[in-house]
Amino acid sequence: MVIDFHTHAFPDALAERAIASLIKACGNLYEPCHNGTVAGLCDNMNRFGVDISVVQPVITKPSQTVTLNEWAASIQSDKIISFGGIHPDTDDYKRDIDFVCSLGLKGLKFHVEYQHFTIDEPKMLPIYDYAFSKGLIILHHAGFDPAFPPPYHSSPKQFANIAKRLRGGTLIAAHLGGQKQWDDVEKYLPDTNVYIDTSMGFEYYSKEQFLRIVDALGDDRILFGSDSPWSKADREIETINSLSLSQGTKDKILYKNAMGLLNL
Repeated sequence: MVIDFHTHAFPDALAERAIASLIKACGNLYEPCHNGTVAGLCDNMNRFGVDISVVQPVITKPSQTVTLNEWAASIQSDKIISFGGIHPDTDDYKRDIDFVCSLGLKGLKFHVEYQHFTIDEPKMLPIYDYAFSKGLIILHHAGFDPAFPPPYHSSPKQFANIAKRLRGGTLIAAHLGGQKQWDDVEKYLPDTNVYIDTSMGFEYYSKEQFLRIVDALGDDRILFGSDSPWSKADREIETINSLSLSQGTKDKILYKNAMGLLNL
């Protein structure tokens, strides 16, 4: 079984425009492997051997909160689980988080660059804390994003500081804890409860560093993710299966850890 914890899709009417805009923003660095629709994602899942995908929507302005979360709830099926989102500049984060919960969504996705905030700034900590009190998972973009210049607004050190200041809850740092920040992942995240996903992926970090990070954090906190449509899940699955890891560890990464977090 494979659960892809980090994927993207857009409403059908917006998908073509959204994909084109993102390609332009990243300077054509990534070539999408599907058309950005839920149907395109599901077609890839069937071809790549993915059983369940978790869609991670990003709310880029507060006015999208109701419509995008309602869409996220509407796409859920036996193959698709969707997180919701809120915007950091909301005028009432408790109202928005309660709305996400009312729709039966299991988590929130934040993207510090597209949402223009810093991951550990003071206004965010009550938001995270309230979301955790409602049983929501929080998944953050972490590190480099080609559409934005440095300095970036998240780091493994900041994730570690957040984890130590909050009262529990499941916090996930995407892109193996911080895209292009993997030495700091090894330094700052082992003694925390922060989860990381594998998205965007083995064409950027080495197999050797991945194995060191798995060893340092433990195999209970690693989640398979592709960042589809920006990376092909089948290549990532093949690479993980080729590594010198036990089958038990591979199973945890590819689906068992996700099953536990998602209560499947």
